[in-house]
Amino acid sequence: MTALQQKTTEVVDPVPGAGAPHLPDQPDLVQLLTPEGERVEHPDYRLDISDEELRGLYRDLALVRRWDAEATALQRQGELGIWASLLGQEAAQVGAGRALAEGDMAFPTYREHGVAWTRGVDPLHVMSLFRGVDQGGWDPVARSFNLYTVVIGAQTLHATGYAMGLQRDGAENAALAFLGDGATSQGEVNEAMIWASTFAAPVVFFCQNNQYAISAPIERQSRVPLFHRAAGFGFPGVRVDGNDVLAVLAVTRAALAAAREGSGPTFIEAFTYRMGAHTTSDDPTRYRLAGELEEWKLRDPIARLKAHLSRTGIAGPEFFTAVDAEGDELAARIRKGTVEMPDPAGTEMFDHVFAEQTPELAQQREEFVAYHASFEGEQ
Repeated sequence: MTALQQKTTEVVDPVPGAGAPHLPDQPDLVQLLTPEGERVEHPDYRLDISDEELRGLYRDLALVRRWDAEATALQRQGELGIWASLLGQEAAQVGAGRALAEGDMAFPTYREHGVAWTRGVDPLHVMSLFRGVDQGGWDPVARSFNLYTVVIGAQTLHATGYAMGLQRDGAENAALAFLGDGATSQGEVNEAMIWASTFAAPVVFFCQNNQYAISAPIERQSRVPLFHRAAGFGFPGVRVDGNDVLAVLAVTRAALAAAREGSGPTFIEAFTYRMGAHTTSDDPTRYRLAGELEEWKLRDPIARLKAHLSRTGIAGPEFFTAVDAEGDELAARIRKGTVEMPDPAGTEMFDHVFAEQTPELAQQREEFVAYHASFEGEQ
């Protein structure tokens, strides 16, 4: 069963004191931008970034959130079958996505809309998947961004295999595998890490710890911080403030560089929070407290960067107004493009199974066409 197939029947009672354990002191947390928007230094992760790049990161975060809000509204209005929101996780995704170099390959789950954005994927190509008209309309090779993977953890094996291929081809690139905290309990993820470690594969495992695997809190997933698990596989682990786009960018950039240079894999735990539902089929009020959400809103990744840009004079009201206007235009394009998507012909299910159609598929297609033709003329 995939995560998108699971509904709110999978609900556990909140653990005693739910809401309190999610914001402990994090001495190992890499942070370059405080929740108040103040720039700080870290001895191991320095980031030289221009004012233009900072404004670009804010634009990324704001437009991705606007896309997410419009997609959620479209699903509620019956235009999408389901939607997996990234609300609150924008910095983790944009920071990681912008750390990728040309030729690196990203392997997403089903929530990495922010990474898709950084790789130049048209939002409508993502929307078409959730509308059910195709399996994802982008070319994964052209965009260096694999198709969404709904089966939990499977993409980590894909990424590791791809990375081993890069290694054997002598390519100076790396793979970046995205996963959630719940996926770390999957056998496929552990198998991928064993293979990656054994062969020193150029792959980085980027875990967005958003505190919940649907309704199961992280306290029921692991007795230790997730990044500590990397040591058991024999490679480094690091925990980064997942709501700090600058820290995520610096940490992911360093991990990818190490992978390309032959130092093997790294496990990154982006400590963040899912401010929305797991998917639009989920009701998070059944397993977490409202106070917890309010506490995490104070660490909002977009407000944090906006405060920094405003305080330093890097961006003013005109810039933020322009980004908001661009967001409105993007939302209008997404809405119009989504509702106007044509339904595919039924025969298309036979067209993309293999690179070349097999005799068995051709026969099945003929039978499908004949069956539907037998109903023509009936009332």
